[in-house]
Amino acid sequence: MTVYDAAAVRTWIADDPDEVTREELTRLLADAESGSTKAAEDLSDRFDGVLEFGTAGLRGHLGGGPRRMNRSVVIKAAAGLMAVLTARVGEGFTVVIGFDARYNSHRFALDTAAVAEAAGGHALIFPRPLPTPVTAFALRHIPCDAAVMVTASHNPAEDNGYKVYLGGRAVTGSGQGSQIVPPVDAEIFAAIQAVPSVASVPRAESGWETLGDDILEAYLARAASLVPKGPKDGLRIVLTSMHGVGGDPALTALHRAGFDDVHIVPEQHEPDPDFPTVRFPNPEEPGALDLSMALARKVNADLILANDPDADRCSAAVPDPTVAGNWRQLTGDEVGELLGLQAAREHEGEGTGTGTAASGAVLANSIVSSRLLAKIAAAHHVAYRPTLTGFKWISRVDGLVFGYEEALGYCVDPSHVRDKDGISACLKLATLAWDLKSAGSSLLEQLDVLALDYGLHATSPLTIRVENVELIAEGMANLRAHGVPSLAGSEVVETTDLSEGSPELPPTDGLIFRTAADDRVVARPSGTEPKLKCYCEVIVPVEGGNVAAARSVAAARLDAVKTDMRAALGI
Repeated sequence: MTVYDAAAVRTWIADDPDEVTREELTRLLADAESGSTKAAEDLSDRFDGVLEFGTAGLRGHLGGGPRRMNRSVVIKAAAGLMAVLTARVGEGFTVVIGFDARYNSHRFALDTAAVAEAAGGHALIFPRPLPTPVTAFALRHIPCDAAVMVTASHNPAEDNGYKVYLGGRAVTGSGQGSQIVPPVDAEIFAAIQAVPSVASVPRAESGWETLGDDILEAYLARAASLVPKGPKDGLRIVLTSMHGVGGDPALTALHRAGFDDVHIVPEQHEPDPDFPTVRFPNPEEPGALDLSMALARKVNADLILANDPDADRCSAAVPDPTVAGNWRQLTGDEVGELLGLQAAREHEGEGTGTGTAASGAVLANSIVSSRLLAKIAAAHHVAYRPTLTGFKWISRVDGLVFGYEEALGYCVDPSHVRDKDGISACLKLATLAWDLKSAGSSLLEQLDVLALDYGLHATSPLTIRVENVELIAEGMANLRAHGVPSLAGSEVVETTDLSEGSPELPPTDGLIFRTAADDRVVARPSGTEPKLKCYCEVIVPVEGGNVAAARSVAAARLDAVKTDMRAALGI
């Protein structure tokens, strides 16, 4: 544990513009100097380096100090961003600023607006907490040179974050409107580090523009336009916003798309920064959909749709009499495959090629997502391209018509929202469910058809959450040093170190292991949380049309793959 520097703590306190965090640090320092080991360790952690600005922007625990999310860190980050925008665009740049309903999100948004105005730019700020995809939409719709979204997405209540997009005159090409990628993140971080103090950053007291409801209205109209007009009777939906900001916008979008039989989960519909019914407000987490499933059983629903707190992710569950509770949550890959099939049919024959040669209409997903999407694209004569993890990469693919990654992110309207969009994805998935039900089928039956056509592609993550982040580097080092001899009894015949890069992909910290049975594992550190993640996929032929038997074989093989990966990681 690094010993804290009392002088550095006092300097930070003197420069902190926020009374709450000043008092917090002052109490901690007094306790530490009185002999409290706990306070000393807390200060050491808060002042052991800085919260680094990267391609995910900023994300961390709320609190005082350079390794926490607070006004000081945000003001310096805003100053760094505005310096880069000034260098790229000159004075007169424009920034649209959105924020969610987490603690301090509005305050951080106002600080960003104040820094932008004082730096010679113009800030447009939303009037209230709204979903991340609305901010991404506004960047292209207005248009602006950059966008900032203050959100920690699906992180726990004690966190907040800061996402940056570039558009307008700040960047050209297919990346216009997407989140930042290298080298822009390094440019912004260097500019942040050059800021000597918060007190040195000019902040305007007024001048920014508060947007009206016309941007939200335009976003909702665009989302509804993605599906056929008219009533879609006969599909009963349960909707949850997971205590986030997507509740009313998602409900409105569903109604406008013709879905009138929608039942909200009342305990989770209104924004609440404490997320009282879920420890991790992430639809991926076990138990996150318990309330939704209880309501779905009560009202005899056909489909559950769930957004995460900033509504950029979409999850779904469907009735399944073969599982406990009669409801099954679809995996992120299953939803991606369904939406990918829908997009491939809409763009049949419009694309050619794979990888860097992909052209025309392109489907894309991250390398940690299922390989089935590539097969769907080929069968429908649509181009396909794999990308690194993250929508900052997926959304900037030339010719993209649909992109996804297994962590419940789906880009269904890249011409208007170059990011994952949980609300528009809900509309597209609900429409597919309605189409199938009208034809006497279902989403589960469509997944079975995909298994019959291409083999059953079953995926499941192995996620190792750590307290000591050094264990993540240790686990990756163990894999590089010793490799993985076999997975589920099949020899590993190909190992790819993604840190070396390739013609298709820039370098990243990751490893791919493929076996003789064509099972695959991608191992990488999480970009936003203290986790090491292994993305496991097995492909099982469907013998005699028995998809259920293939699923049973796949489940057992996935368990064996995870056991072997845990042993190889050695942490």
